[in-house]
Amino acid sequence: MAWNEPGKDDKDPWKNKGGKNQGPPDLDDLLKDLGNKVGGIFGGKPSGGGSGKSFSSVGFGLALIVSVLVYAFSGFYTIKEAEQGIVLRFGQYSGTVEPGLRWKWTFIDRIIPVDIQTTRDLPAAGFMLTQDENVVRVEMQIQYRVVDPRNYVFSVTNADDSLSQSLDSALRYVVGHAKMDDILTSGREQVRQDVWKELDDIIEPYNLGLIVVDVNFKDARPPEEVKDAFDDAIAAQEDEVRFLREAEAYARGIEPRARGRVKRMEQEAIAYKEQTVLDAQGEVAKFEKLLPEYQAAPEVTRQRLYISTLEKVYSNTSKVMVDVDGGNNMIYLPLDKIMQQQTPVNRVVPSSSQSVNNSGNTINSTPSSSGRTDRFNNGRD
Repeated sequence: MAWNEPGKDDKDPWKNKGGKNQGPPDLDDLLKDLGNKVGGIFGGKPSGGGSGKSFSSVGFGLALIVSVLVYAFSGFYTIKEAEQGIVLRFGQYSGTVEPGLRWKWTFIDRIIPVDIQTTRDLPAAGFMLTQDENVVRVEMQIQYRVVDPRNYVFSVTNADDSLSQSLDSALRYVVGHAKMDDILTSGREQVRQDVWKELDDIIEPYNLGLIVVDVNFKDARPPEEVKDAFDDAIAAQEDEVRFLREAEAYARGIEPRARGRVKRMEQEAIAYKEQTVLDAQGEVAKFEKLLPEYQAAPEVTRQRLYISTLEKVYSNTSKVMVDVDGGNNMIYLPLDKIMQQQTPVNRVVPSSSQSVNNSGNTINSTPSSSGRTDRFNNGRD
């Protein structure tokens, strides 16, 4: 049965008595009911007159709790492994924090992370005037790291910009005190070291919190208008260095060979000396052995020495002398020439009245007196 039929009480679900008001329930009543329920949860006593005040205190407590939680969670932050954090409390330096999960007072502390492990690059280039009043374009690059985060942030307004200006100043100072040939060729390493030293001297008083790790001399070239002439000059200098190296290599190759020849000649001289001494000692020993025999039989010993000497002489020659008894002619036989001939050749045997000289020609001999004796007959002369 419907709630608004005749004969029933005039109460509707929205608390409208008599059914005169057919609209929705009042919003104030709903808020009062909600306040009573919440007050009952937190130990309050629901009442008609104090429900508004109880609801306001509960809402403030909830808002305060939520605000505290939000504030607490908003203070957590993370510092990366390669960084360190600079803590500013009310704008003043308070300390340095290490990598990891940290907490700060929100709206009170401010954290500035600084990378202290990454190596950074900073280039520098430009046309510069050398000591010998030439213009050269030099390109250089440095590598640096942050070692003191506090000095890096607070010592100067911008540490990177200050380092860039210091590098440009050091580079121009060194180039201005060097000659162009040294910058383009053999003096590049010295220029690099001088720029590094000058840069360290410039940035040291400022305490930038930076350290220069390396300085690279990338390029140095003259202006385009005179580039061809300088290329020729550089090529000539490179040829000079190459020729010097080749000469040094040649000298180093000749000297050991000369020393080797000197050493060999010394050894040969020493060997010849020892051989001569030993031969002399042998001859002396031989003479000492022969002397008693000669003293015992002089004639026999003399004849044996003569025959032994002739045997040694004739054993080393290919020429043969034939002496005819009772004649004045001597026959010469060139055995070396005969052995060299490939085909037999008829040779004319000289008569008894002809002789042969060393070249094979026949020479007429003049007959001697009938009473002459040949010097080979007795073998003494």
